Amino acid sequence: MKSIDKIPVSKIQRASKLMQTGAKVGVNYLKYYGDKIINPEIEAKERLNKNNAEDIYDGLKKLKGSALKVAQMLSMEKSILPKAYVEKFSLSQFSVPPLSAPLVVKTFKKYFGKSPNELFDTFNSNSVNAASIGQVHKATKNGKNLAVKIQYPGIANSISSDLALVKPIAISMFNIKGKDSDKYFKEVEDKLIEETNYFLEIKQSKEISAACAHIPNLLFPKYYEEFSSEKIITMDWMHGEHLSEFTAHNTDQKKSNKLGQALWNFYMYQIHHLKKVHADPHPGNFLISENTELIAIDFGCMKTIPDEFYIPYFELAKKENINNVQLFKETLFELEILRTDDSKEELAFFTAMFYDMLSLFTQPFHEETFDFSDPTFFKQIADLGERYSKSTELKNMNGNRGSKHFIYINRTFFGLYNLMFDLKAKDIKINNFKSL
Repeated sequence: MKSIDKIPVSKIQRASKLMQTGAKVGVNYLKYYGDKIINPEIEAKERLNKNNAEDIYDGLKKLKGSALKVAQMLSMEKSILPKAYVEKFSLSQFSVPPLSAPLVVKTFKKYFGKSPNELFDTFNSNSVNAASIGQVHKATKNGKNLAVKIQYPGIANSISSDLALVKPIAISMFNIKGKDSDKYFKEVEDKLIEETNYFLEIKQSKEISAACAHIPNLLFPKYYEEFSSEKIITMDWMHGEHLSEFTAHNTDQKKSNKLGQALWNFYMYQIHHLKKVHADPHPGNFLISENTELIAIDFGCMKTIPDEFYIPYFELAKKENINNVQLFKETLFELEILRTDDSKEELAFFTAMFYDMLSLFTQPFHEETFDFSDPTFFKQIADLGERYSKSTELKNMNGNRGSKHFIYINRTFFGLYNLMFDLKAKDIKINNFKSL
């Protein structure tokens, strides 16, 4: 894969790149309108999705940073996006053009006053993994194999301007109205800025590694602060294959169940015991060892769960509370899903909508064990999402719904469910974390 020597960092440069991408998408639609005249519409639409996904991803991968992070987050929404987008955007998890060797050396000299070859015994200038915010190189020091993650230059400074460009599109897509809608964008901006703070990531990584070290079949790398800086993290090189690579060939149900239980325990322990969770559960953040152990390798995105959100949120995970009409409605108000300025129609619509969603989405919590390999469960989630995405009633209502904490907690559960389904994990003990 060809390396890149520079990344557009100014607002004008990044806006220009997005405009170029928009123009390509416009051309694709013109082709689509002609295509569907002479070919079946379903085939024409598939070609449109494929061409758009290709052009949008190509534009975002050159921008890297928060723009590419958006693609990464969208690739997890398998039940919402067309297949062509999921397949293309999933590449952003661990397959994008790397920085050139001279730019890597320049970054080291800026933060250490030395080149990487002066700092380590050996350093491979070709990256082994490039993603949205940084890329990884292999190195050795005193006989240890190390992974060195380097952040792309200028990424932290472009987050606010990137989100300002994306904001009008998001407002239109999700029908967000109201003066307090900025709280959602601020939540995303704050989290993305945190992800560029490598000192914070090292601190979070060490804390979570120590707190979860006792969970069976779960491994973490060790972090080396003496070889880390504001934009560089050095950790143990962990041997294994990405979770998505493992699931592509695995046919051993015992391995699936072992890994699925480890993954579920890891997330439930964080959420319920630590009240803090790794809020970026995509395949690129997990490796599978030769002994079928789960390796967690990235803790840049951590979400703290305050009690005022945690308590009502998980109250609605209980079947008896979902079916208690008065309590259900009161809790929706507490979670800011229902609003005091709602019309009667909005109150009725959103109460019914969230009853449907929660009755389905919380099913795993109503059982002692759950089969995450069951395609019926995930098809029901997809069908529900499609039904409401086409609802003209919903489009005419204020989409500004829910506490800001929903953004990353829901993202965590959607990502976790998708990983569990990819693993085809069965017989998962839902409350096993309580005994850990």
